[in-house]
Amino acid sequence: MTGFPAERTADRSRRVRRAPHPMAMFFRGFLKHPVMVGSIIPSSRTLIDRMLAPVDWAATKVFVEYGPGVGTFTRPILDRLAPDATLITIDTNPEFCDYLKRSISDSRLHIVHGSAADIGTVLERLGFDHADYVISGLPFSTLPPGVGPAIAKATADALKPGGAFLVYQFHPKVRGIIAPYFDRVDHAFEWRNVPPAQLWWFRRDAVA
Repeated sequence: MTGFPAERTADRSRRVRRAPHPMAMFFRGFLKHPVMVGSIIPSSRTLIDRMLAPVDWAATKVFVEYGPGVGTFTRPILDRLAPDATLITIDTNPEFCDYLKRSISDSRLHIVHGSAADIGTVLERLGFDHADYVISGLPFSTLPPGVGPAIAKATADALKPGGAFLVYQFHPKVRGIIAPYFDRVDHAFEWRNVPPAQLWWFRRDAVA
């Protein structure tokens, strides 16, 4: 797997604009929508690096992120993403969407206010047939009944053969929700995160 150095991509069209402090935004989002924001503290750099390590960045053209919040994963993904690739973020919280628009400017980034269950429609609207990878920190164990399976199925349908759904959670219940729609599952723990997190890579088999 080959990555693209941060200095090659971070210098592109991205720049930081004036915006509220990310921790303040994240905490406010948690207070307003605790069911949709999985933790009161953003993910650690260790968790981010480990979660993204299996990605084949050289072969990635379309990457989708559910619930980007204040961009804790968004920025590292952009740092690794190829110059001609696309990152699509989908969030139901309009404040987070507005924050990302104000704090990150990158021609590869498309910020969508909407539901992860509509990933197929989002991809089609932006002119893409599928995604190579999808990442999510949405708290599947606390989502309203039926929403988790709907997101899992929509994600599996939207991924290319050989693609993967990357999920970081604090509750093991997520496996039973997502695994039925995928061919293989890899699992790990990251104890150096607060709180300790479970890491899941749900994979679709490649078709010859």
